[in-house]
Amino acid sequence: MTPTFAAPGRAIPIHLVTVAGWAALRARLKGPAAAFLEAAGFEPRPGALGLAPDAKGGLAAVVFGVAAAGDRKHDPFLPGRLATQLPPGVYRFDTCESDAAAAALAFLIGGYRFDRYRAPKTKTARLIAPAGVDARRIERIAAATAMARDLINTPANDLGPAELEAAARGLARRIGARVGSVKGRALEKGFPLIAAVGRASARAPRLVDLRWGTRGPCVTLVGKGVCYDTGGLDIKPSSAMAIMKKDMGGAAAALAAADMIAGAKLPVRLRVLLPIVENAVSGSAFRTGDVYRSRKGLTVEIGNTDAEGRLILADALALADEEAPDLLIDFATLTGAARVALGPELPPFYTDDEKLADEIARCGREVVDPVWRLPLWPPYEAMLEGKIAELNSAPGGGFAGSVTAALFLRRFVAKAKAWAHFDIYGWVPTARPGRPEGGEAQAARLVAELVVRRYAR
Repeated sequence: MTPTFAAPGRAIPIHLVTVAGWAALRARLKGPAAAFLEAAGFEPRPGALGLAPDAKGGLAAVVFGVAAAGDRKHDPFLPGRLATQLPPGVYRFDTCESDAAAAALAFLIGGYRFDRYRAPKTKTARLIAPAGVDARRIERIAAATAMARDLINTPANDLGPAELEAAARGLARRIGARVGSVKGRALEKGFPLIAAVGRASARAPRLVDLRWGTRGPCVTLVGKGVCYDTGGLDIKPSSAMAIMKKDMGGAAAALAAADMIAGAKLPVRLRVLLPIVENAVSGSAFRTGDVYRSRKGLTVEIGNTDAEGRLILADALALADEEAPDLLIDFATLTGAARVALGPELPPFYTDDEKLADEIARCGREVVDPVWRLPLWPPYEAMLEGKIAELNSAPGGGFAGSVTAALFLRRFVAKAKAWAHFDIYGWVPTARPGRPEGGEAQAARLVAELVVRRYAR
């Protein structure tokens, strides 16, 4: 179901109210609604929900507690809970002591459901777009988010490399982009690391190359597309493999960001590169200790076959870098170390560009797509030295796993004017406002906003 606002018309009012604003709102409410809330002892704590009846027993008004801006409990997406808490009907924000645009977006994406394998709900709570917000922009962002979530949530038996390529081609048709791909054995000549990682699977690996726009700065997005990750010969335990359908979350985030950027009709030349594989186990699987010469020419010794994402990204980043883009961004569900450091809600990002780092952090805060900068720490470069090759893809020792992965990727970026790497999780383990449990396009809204602010005219 595509998330959209309801058409203007009669609607049940929603009052988003802080503790400080409650007294004035209570005085405005009349009749049974005010009496019921008073009798029920409603208090506008953040997240508190009050449903007030009318004289006939219907729903007259909704009161929902929010924290004031600056309060440590303030969450602009908190009203997203209402999408699943309210009974079916059409609603509008009446009192809104919160960011109306953020609340509206949270409502739309908070109502997301993955219903591919079960009957969809036909009656849901719907919201009329608040006055003064860019409703079409919010709908575009919500639709792109839903697309990415659908891709991540789809199990690997229905979303392999061919299906992920088909999704990219579907987006290309919709936004008017050009798209091509290199597949299977053809990868061995120009993209040896992608070929090595994907060769064990019966489903051919590929590199998808999408281009949109013909003028302006070059913005390139690279997304890790591992449709399922067994770990390869260094096989994962079953507990770690349970949600590995999400290991193409970087590709999904890149497609979502591209959808938002194209929808904003920005004067940029947008390129999206998706290295897509399944990391499987068979007699042809690549091995720990193997050495491959990457597209860039650097030789890479395989330290662990479960560190496959950085290998396929290396070839894709090398291709992207050859064009010297003005902005190069990669998204990847890359390391468990990032989750140990910052948890599932706060992906780390890496860049050497101080101005870009400040922009990323600011955009993340302002569009409620949080990230946290970690360092490309030069002394750890020594950990990447191979014993018989120039680089080791996954040095042992267990320390600084996310940092060393980012340093490895940086070896394949030299000409880009600005580069940032996002080590995302791509998954919400426990539902939060605006973020249902399951797949999530982390950093996609942030990057789209960054591109808008840099290049909109």
